[in-house]
Amino acid sequence: MTRTLLFVTSYPPRECGIATFAQDLINSLRKSFDGKLEIQVCALQEAGKPILQKQPEVAYTLNPFDIDDCIAFAQRVNGDKKIDLICIEHEFGLWGGEYGHNLLGMLSMLDKPFIIRFHTVLPFPDPKCTKVVSLISALAAKVMVMTNSSARLLEDVYQVPKSKIVHIPHGTHAHIVDDPEALKQQYGVQNKLVLSTFGLLSENKGIETGIKAMREIVQHYPNAIYLILGKTHPVVSSHQGEKYREYLEQLVAEYQLENNVRFVNSYLSLNTLLDYLALTDIYLFTSKDPHQAVSGTFVYAMSAGCAIISTSFVQAMEMLDGECGRLIDFNNDKQLADEAIRLLGDPALRERMSTLAIEKTRSSIWENVAIAHMSVISQVFAEDKPLLPNLPAPYLDHIDRMTTEFGMLQFSKYDVPDPESGYTLDDNARALIAMCMYMKELQPTSFIYSLCRRYIHVIEYCQKPSGKFLNYVNVDGSFSEMNEEVNLEDANGRAIWALGYALYTFNKLPFDLLQQINSIFRLCLKWMEQLTSPRAMAFAIKGLFYYRQYRKSDVAEDIVKTLAYRLQQCYDREADDTWKWYEPYLTYGNAVLPEAMMMAGAITGEEAYRRTAEESLAFLWEKTYNHNHMKVISNKSWYHRKDAIVAEGGEQPIEVAYTMLALHTFYNFTKNRSYLERLRLAFSWFLGNNHLKQLVYNPLTYGCFDGLEKNNVNQNQGAESTVCYLMSRLLMEEWNKHKYVTSRQDNSMEPVRIGTN
Repeated sequence: MTRTLLFVTSYPPRECGIATFAQDLINSLRKSFDGKLEIQVCALQEAGKPILQKQPEVAYTLNPFDIDDCIAFAQRVNGDKKIDLICIEHEFGLWGGEYGHNLLGMLSMLDKPFIIRFHTVLPFPDPKCTKVVSLISALAAKVMVMTNSSARLLEDVYQVPKSKIVHIPHGTHAHIVDDPEALKQQYGVQNKLVLSTFGLLSENKGIETGIKAMREIVQHYPNAIYLILGKTHPVVSSHQGEKYREYLEQLVAEYQLENNVRFVNSYLSLNTLLDYLALTDIYLFTSKDPHQAVSGTFVYAMSAGCAIISTSFVQAMEMLDGECGRLIDFNNDKQLADEAIRLLGDPALRERMSTLAIEKTRSSIWENVAIAHMSVISQVFAEDKPLLPNLPAPYLDHIDRMTTEFGMLQFSKYDVPDPESGYTLDDNARALIAMCMYMKELQPTSFIYSLCRRYIHVIEYCQKPSGKFLNYVNVDGSFSEMNEEVNLEDANGRAIWALGYALYTFNKLPFDLLQQINSIFRLCLKWMEQLTSPRAMAFAIKGLFYYRQYRKSDVAEDIVKTLAYRLQQCYDREADDTWKWYEPYLTYGNAVLPEAMMMAGAITGEEAYRRTAEESLAFLWEKTYNHNHMKVISNKSWYHRKDAIVAEGGEQPIEVAYTMLALHTFYNFTKNRSYLERLRLAFSWFLGNNHLKQLVYNPLTYGCFDGLEKNNVNQNQGAESTVCYLMSRLLMEEWNKHKYVTSRQDNSMEPVRIGTN
């Protein structure tokens, strides 16, 4: 069912922070949930200014300073049967009447549900303000704020029930710039140390504090330049003209800073703004208002990775902990100058602050904010099935970044590949499988072939004369000492799986690659029966299953019989009425065990293997399915039979990918459509349907974060997570072939629509 939302807000071309916020939010909702939401806008007029230009999405206009127009608008909305929910952006200055009393009159006439966001929550309200805010909150289905401090004020001061308050941070734009120095040259500040601030100018911005600080800063760093980005606020301009800007220009002249302070007197486009932030060495936030709840300019600067010096307003005190920015007193140019001089003299410290600021704001990228809003909307309508974002396209950018001429690197620091981490057989084997899946589901290309050659090269490089494999390769090509310290059976099993799957896609691969893969695989047949690790045996069974679809082999079938018998023995030793598993614990890569048993049953015809497969996968699903999302086994403690502690955090993409591979296999054998729905639900973990309600897939780099912790997403994007995400995403190509199928076998999990961006 498509929901229609009506946003009541100031809106472009009006120039104000809330208008920009609303447009960014609406754009992110449309991008993520296209086809599932219809969004309309009611644009609020400025006092005395009718709206002459309207964006296509603006269906209504409203004069919020005319109470009659407010009441008439409520009646029009009540009569519009298409509108399901009204979303209101609130700031006291947007609405007429004392403390925006006109809004309260309008809301009292609405007979449709609405949610409201308070951009400002005053900490010391008078009785009239308290009454207006409290009554608006009582009428609302949900009340949203953008800081924890505002949430506490609503609860403690305005007596809004905690259950009604939702904290969703201000959205941010993730933006990657590879060469800030080139940007500096483009914007005419080459060879400069750049300090900047941006936003619509008004006296409460405190820009004079930054200008006064520049007197001392330039004594130490003559090449420092302070960029003041933004035109005068339209409301200020209409009442006072350019009086404040002229005052600032006089200060610059008085202090002889004409070469060190530059005004960019225009309303910047988003791309231009992000460029300016990317070239900024230190961002200055000099607001004079200690009660300011939130600032879009502030969080945009953090998300751009600026080292920040800020006055101690509410949001800054929540987000700057000394590690990712510095706090100063209001109107204190001496403190600002001291902190700026310290940071300008320490590039390594600025770099650390930049990294931490980015990490702290990645949870608030607009895609995550869109997901959070959809969660609120689902709560309003008491929907127990999550409405999921559309499928991202399966781009290979981060796969390419992680792959050198030798093969795929193991780790990255954030999104930057770490060559010192070296290479592993594991990662290159999985990468080969992912590329073969890509060719099977989409199409082969010369680029895919070039990646395959590198991954096959690593697998061959790791193979010893005995046919077995080493796993760890240093960046210089030497083999790491870890190969002597770690049991390599599972890595060897994964290599067999990769080689077998590659041969299974023989009709997509060039003949010379097939020859190379086949020669590596044949050497493995000599030692496969020696495997004893349950997962190694399972991986080998998978590889042999796929190999037999390339070439029938009695030898391969005999090995499967041997390994499957051993796995069944493991199961028989451990399983009872309450514990249906192969070991006394659930650790990593669990789903490969039931998947291998299902494949073994198909090869050998043993019905017992199929029963074991179905019992053990059902058991695993029960332990990892939590309400409407997956909560995979944590690598912090695993899940032990005798001490079944469910640890928080430590959830890794590999577990989701392996579960999806198993579900896909089970569907192919059984045609039970409930496996398809579980496949969809498992994939939704990457798209924010998890305990943090945040993306694990990175829409900026097209990689995947390394996992979910208790309170945050691990921001590194290594090979394992990125390849496992790609495998999972490619399985959704199969899901999409069946997306109109209803699930009659399992009525508890109805299909949820997933589109494609």
